[in-house]
Amino acid sequence: MELARPWLLRPRRWLDNLPGDLFGGITAGVVALPLALAFGVASGLGPAAGLYGAIVVGVVAAALGGTPSQVSGPTGPMTVVVAGVVATASGQPGLVVATLVLAGVLMVLFGATRLGVFIRYVPYPVVSGFMTGIGVIIIALQLLPLLGGPGASGVLKSLAQVPAAVAQLNPAALALGLAAIAIVYGTKRVAPRLPGALVALVSLTVVAALLRLEVPLIGAIPTGLPAVQLPPLDPTLLAAALPAAVTLAALGSIDSLLTSLVADNLTRTRHDSNQELIGQGLGNTLAALVGGVPGAGATMRTVVNIQAGGRTGLSGVVHGLVLLLILVALAPLAAHIPLPVLAGILVTVGLGIVDLRALRHFARVPRADALIMSVVLVMTVLVDLIQAVGVGMVMASLVFMKRMSDLEVGTPAEAAEAASATQVGTPAPAFDDLWVVSLHGPLFFGNALRLHALVMGLDRPRGVVLDLRETAFLDQSAAYALSDLALDLRARGARLVLAGLGSQPARVLRLTGIAPGELPEAQVVPTPDEGLAWLRARPSSPP
Repeated sequence: MELARPWLLRPRRWLDNLPGDLFGGITAGVVALPLALAFGVASGLGPAAGLYGAIVVGVVAAALGGTPSQVSGPTGPMTVVVAGVVATASGQPGLVVATLVLAGVLMVLFGATRLGVFIRYVPYPVVSGFMTGIGVIIIALQLLPLLGGPGASGVLKSLAQVPAAVAQLNPAALALGLAAIAIVYGTKRVAPRLPGALVALVSLTVVAALLRLEVPLIGAIPTGLPAVQLPPLDPTLLAAALPAAVTLAALGSIDSLLTSLVADNLTRTRHDSNQELIGQGLGNTLAALVGGVPGAGATMRTVVNIQAGGRTGLSGVVHGLVLLLILVALAPLAAHIPLPVLAGILVTVGLGIVDLRALRHFARVPRADALIMSVVLVMTVLVDLIQAVGVGMVMASLVFMKRMSDLEVGTPAEAAEAASATQVGTPAPAFDDLWVVSLHGPLFFGNALRLHALVMGLDRPRGVVLDLRETAFLDQSAAYALSDLALDLRARGARLVLAGLGSQPARVLRLTGIAPGELPEAQVVPTPDEGLAWLRARPSSPP
């Protein structure tokens, strides 16, 4: 697999994929427009701030980051935190700017000190609870705008004001918001290549204007380029800004690197986590200086870019330039966009962030994993995002140590050695492009991604046998990693076979519907030799 490097340091590759990067960047820019406006409004900084952030972070992170095909800009999680900062720092614009600039600087420091590699040690239940919590927050904060009223600054405040908003319901606003939700999902079903959010934004704005509906509008958006806002160099102010800045920096780092993993899977490359954090940090620092909403790697926009042909940082730069052109030329038209339409679009964003797979498996996964996800979800919604992740990591670590102690066999020295780390044996080519990959020790959140990267880096495999005879323990993160691995191999015309499953791994895979289920029963065999025999008898590509 290719290791990504900063786009600007690879000048000879700028034009390697010119048609695909241009089309991918333009498509991603069109998709990003309604989201940038919506996130700007939701942040409390205004729609123009959403565009500023999408332009600056999009261009800088694409040029200097470590994930060539990634598209960056304001995201749901980042917007939620910024909205809290803006509400807390009411009447202190210097504090807001200082917080956002400091967050960007911290992200650069995270990358420079090589902290990016630690993303692989975030367990799946923590990520799942965190992302679902973010989705719940976004949906809850859009309830009031959907009903035609002004938004609130927090989940509890928003929910508390819903009865009053229902009593003063604006039927036209609610109709527009529900129509926006229906159009986004309807477009995805009927014409999946069309950006449903943009279709909803344009069509419903025209409808509201033609019918002269009495609904709240975005209002005037400043045209032209923004002015630079330097943060005050006040030690007291910087100290007050630090806690929220740490939250934003940590959240932006996690958000970006999770999207980088998605881009890796789609493009069969390997990103540079530390360089990605440096690029994102520089982009967020510059965005803060021009009053933009901070951002991170945006999963949906990245997927759209890749599916449209984008492969290098040029596509991300083009995405930012498309938004800049819209800001300069079309900003007056955006003033007529109804706020309920943006609220409806954000509801679909929130629903997309909710981890439906984990919720479906909630009653079937190990109780400790379900508890970790629940605690992180509740703390994300009601307490604090970073505290939620911190508590989840501590719980996951304690649970992992307990599970390892339960697996002791033989002498204490042998048990300690077996539980210390999982070793992935050197992949052994068998014959006819078939490979055997042997694992020695537990497969868990700390090494599941490394296994995925190793297998996907094999040279044109027709089939892969994963020898799990020496793996006595497998957690939820690893189970989903095996599911993703099977799907990614299938997309490359290859099959995955699991050999020698022990009782605990077999139970987890069975309860989550992965094997048998997503993996047919025939692809779960007792020994590697039987797996190779099964693969040899099959055609070169999965049906």
